[in-house]
Amino acid sequence: MTIAIRPADLDEPATRALAELHLAGMLAGTPAESVHALDLAGLRDPSVTVWAARIDDEVAGIGALKVLDAERGELKSFRTAPAHLGRGVARALLRHIIAEAGARGMTSLWLETGSDAAFLPARRLYGGEGFVTCAPFDDYRPDPLSTFMTRAL
Repeated sequence: MTIAIRPADLDEPATRALAELHLAGMLAGTPAESVHALDLAGLRDPSVTVWAARIDDEVAGIGALKVLDAERGELKSFRTAPAHLGRGVARALLRHIIAEAGARGMTSLWLETGSDAAFLPARRLYGGEGFVTCAPFDDYRPDPLSTFMTRAL
């Protein structure tokens, strides 16, 4: 199995549907004031780059990098399509984005994810790739439903 990663086309129905599934999933399980996922307009912002992972030309996952400043980026909108869970899609996207951030000259990456049991796989994934918990960053505020993480590049 080969996972191919390239910039996402948010006008492609499968990519758009996965981004919408991600946002709906976040809103379904978390109070709106604790949801920090980007909608399609947010993903189209010039500060955000979205990648799609494909298996056999099918969209298997998405992940995004938001530029915070010249040295820092934030991971956003990681989602694996249900049919591709457990196949290494999220890890491949994460490693790709880490490499891309480094190539852009960034020195650190940051993220916000959920703190409840449903987000444990995400926290394990990030921790396994060198991210450590940290205090809220930028405009984030302490929230018992959020875990903040960072990694030096």
